[in-house]
Amino acid sequence: MASRSASQARITRSSLEGWTRQTPAVQLTLLDLVQTVGEITDDEAEIVATVLHMLRTGTVKLSGNFRGEPISRFLD
Repeated sequence: MASRSASQARITRSSLEGWTRQTPAVQLTLLDLVQTVGEITDDEAEIVATVLHMLRTGTVKLSGNFRGEPISRFLD
């Protein structure tokens, strides 16, 4: 797994408890986000849906190579 900078956090189910729109977004690489969601489910469709939901709602913001990219880039 890629190393995280001090500004990046490990996202877990418990870290999202109490999340509101006013809570600052967690910054992760796309790889870290997909791997973390994959630890919760093995269903690829659920991983994709969850990652897209988290990006659309602002729960997470991407860092690294995909930082600032529009979500449409990840869709067919």
